[in-house]
Amino acid sequence: MVVNQSLEAMHFVEDIGLFFEQMGLPRMAGRILGVLLISDPPAQSITEICEKLQASKSSISIMARLLVERGLIEQVASSVPRRDFYRFKPGGWIVYMRQWLGLISALHEITERGISLMDSKPVELRGRLQEAHDMFSYVEQEFPALLDQLENQRQNK
Repeated sequence: MVVNQSLEAMHFVEDIGLFFEQMGLPRMAGRILGVLLISDPPAQSITEICEKLQASKSSISIMARLLVERGLIEQVASSVPRRDFYRFKPGGWIVYMRQWLGLISALHEITERGISLMDSKPVELRGRLQEAHDMFSYVEQEFPALLDQLENQRQNK
């Protein structure tokens, strides 16, 4: 049985888009990332991405900027004048997860303030905030070492 690889590729791209949407990010950003994760050659022009996703240049351009800000993709030099090319950024997932860790750290600080507000309250009322605080504290302590280990493994390959 021969499977249509183009159809499989579009399912993959849509799955990445849906995953991004579930994370609260625009589906189109996820779709662009999906295209860049499986594209050959790795660098694709805005026009090529537009054609693959049947989307407008403005939509692709805006979402590409978002992905650049998140550290997942990067703009690359082009031999064609006035054409923007993008590719998945090597180490992009680690950059993205470090940004996520920064958000967790900020939430950890907020929960610390909340715990002090609830200091005189019964344990059962403080419990839900304490649970969040403990989880964020654990992630903030343990996750950087995991990311460092992954980054070192990647560099030693």
